[in-house]
Amino acid sequence: MTNAKTFWLTGLSGAGKSTIAVALKERFDTTGRLCAVLDGDAVRTGLCADLGFSPEARSENIRRVAHVCKLFNDNGLTVIVAMISPYADDRRNAQAVIGEQRFIEVHVATTLEICERRDPKGLYSKARAGLIPQFTGITAPYEAPAMPASLLDTASLSVTECVAALYSLA
Repeated sequence: MTNAKTFWLTGLSGAGKSTIAVALKERFDTTGRLCAVLDGDAVRTGLCADLGFSPEARSENIRRVAHVCKLFNDNGLTVIVAMISPYADDRRNAQAVIGEQRFIEVHVATTLEICERRDPKGLYSKARAGLIPQFTGITAPYEAPAMPASLLDTASLSVTECVAALYSLA
């Protein structure tokens, strides 16, 4: 059995998921641990390019990514997933595919107001203007994890502190 894990970073757009994922990968790289990052935006340009943002399409997106994580884990790679993944049932299903011992749910949390202030891609302002339908946190729900393995409040923790907290779970 390999010690490969899947760190599943969930949270609103702009919470810091991708930034933390890349920094955690860099930390793993320094120790020689094989690691891959699956970022939601990147996944949607290839593996899941045929999917929209309806609840059903989001579930299929998560299902596909979970199976990729399982394959990577089975081959000794730790995976860091940075995806909004707004529905609790979808994350539970991902955990069932990947395996309870390998799945580490991480809630990258901060307030909606801070996410909107950061708005790195200008998505919140477009959603507020009605240009993006079914936008998580505005016109579509986000179900925060009830009991994540780690809760990272990026309003008060630095990226370095977040990485240290996750690295300790590896």
